[in-house]
Amino acid sequence: MLIRDETADDIPAISRLVTEALLLLPQSTGTEARIVEALREEGALVLSLVAEEKGEVIGYLAASAARIGTQGGWGLIGPLVVLPSRHRQGIGTALMAEALRRLRATSRGAALVGDPAYYGRFGFRAFPGLHVAGCPPEVVQALPFDGIEPRGELIHHPAFGLDQQG
Repeated sequence: MLIRDETADDIPAISRLVTEALLLLPQSTGTEARIVEALREEGALVLSLVAEEKGEVIGYLAASAARIGTQGGWGLIGPLVVLPSRHRQGIGTALMAEALRRLRATSRGAALVGDPAYYGRFGFRAFPGLHVAGCPPEVVQALPFDGIEPRGELIHHPAFGLDQQG
């Protein structure tokens, strides 16, 4: 398996994979691939990584610039998806490890909204002052690289459609 930056040739496969993988989640809207496309079109992707095996895209991770409260310099991870038939084979872990390695060189930390049981193993955790309107506090997580506790609202790019103050 190879973890690498996306290429233009990967875009259709990424869109299909994001849609297919996220439709398994009850909170899926079916529009998640469009969010990635909007982030790409607006130059907002800090990272756009694919996991490839035998020429097939089997996993994908996007990271976009975000801020927490007034503090910029955060990398917002999402989506992280793996082909459903390839779950539990270390593909998501490999994508996350590479993303965190790269983000450590450019960002003050990484943040996401996701399952604490899954993302906790990478060092992500909820913080008392960290929130996203309408999200349960335990799913809003961060991994500060400088050890400073993040406080405030996790502000996503407008492509996510969360209508946050920007």
